[in-house]
Amino acid sequence: MRRLALFVGVVVASSLSPATPAAAALPDRLTHLGNAKQVIVVSGDSWSSTYATVRAYQKGSDGKWRLKFATMKARIGYGGWKWAADRVQDTGQTPAGTFRITEAFGVRADPGTTLPYRKVDKNDYWVGDNKDAKTYNMFQPSASAKRTWRKSQAERLAAYPTQYAHAAVIDFNRPAGVRWDAKRGQYATSTPANTRRGSAIFLHASGKGSTAGCVSVSRANMVRLLKWMKPAKKPRIVMAPSSALDRA
Repeated sequence: MRRLALFVGVVVASSLSPATPAAAALPDRLTHLGNAKQVIVVSGDSWSSTYATVRAYQKGSDGKWRLKFATMKARIGYGGWKWAADRVQDTGQTPAGTFRITEAFGVRADPGTTLPYRKVDKNDYWVGDNKDAKTYNMFQPSASAKRTWRKSQAERLAAYPTQYAHAAVIDFNRPAGVRWDAKRGQYATSTPANTRRGSAIFLHASGKGSTAGCVSVSRANMVRLLKWMKPAKKPRIVMAPSSALDRA
């Protein structure tokens, strides 16, 4: 019995190893990775769940994907998941789809990432002002000359020192976001849509619970991911319930 228990324990431990073939094969089922050689996969149990699992994969010189770290626990939006094209601003839903990750920021100093990193302070905002086409869904310092956006319609980044200790920008609804054009009385977008899709979707450090649409992991794991991501490897993030990952 003792040998059997030991054998079972070894099998279970092996099945959780980052090197397992089943785990390494997952990115092969994903359909929108393009030229990415690094991919972060965020999967949930259902469309309504606010809990998720994060796995990070890297493609080797042999063309095979391998799991880089142990599985990470994550939280998503309080509204669950929604396909990116159908997401509505201020619903607390996390957009399902595949997106690039091209920059990072944080209230804390650069932890050693090679992504472009901005240390933010009390004067820095992420704009969600639908009336301002030039800055919608973009970082902006409040002291910028000729500011055209409203502070009331933007996130002051330093107001979230726990969550935004470190964060990576998910390129959802970027670079040209779906927003309301008050002058023309219609939604301004190059893609047909009848709703604002929202701004400020990040991969960031966890707070106390679910998010407003972002994906959060522990601060230690956030640092781990930032140090790992390399611009030259074109990192992307795939986010969806497990049943829909191959369509994301």
